[in-house]
Amino acid sequence: MTENNQENQINQPVSEDSHTREKPDVNERNLTANPGDRIVDESQSVEEKAQQAAVDDVPDITGERITVPTYFVVDEPDGEKKALHHVKDAEEISDMIREARVDENGNRVWW
Repeated sequence: MTENNQENQINQPVSEDSHTREKPDVNERNLTANPGDRIVDESQSVEEKAQQAAVDDVPDITGERITVPTYFVVDEPDGEKKALHHVKDAEEISDMIREARVDENGNRVWW
């Protein structure tokens, strides 16, 4: 590189290479943004899961303060209750919502 090019060079802050850092960064450690996004290893009852909050008392886009549960508890056709994780089971939660919005003739009902 010529001296003139070095003068015109713009230096921007960039992350260090992962092999030169002492500790891995957030993405390399597989951390989540919210503690409630993580699924614990030990077995828990539906009641215990129902008490967990993914985020608690935080502002949403409107500024209203909200609490989002880690698990959504739904009733199965056999009467059992099932706890669906808001991240891992998001597709099943969406399916349950769609089912709840269908009338007795199978027509979608919008509220």
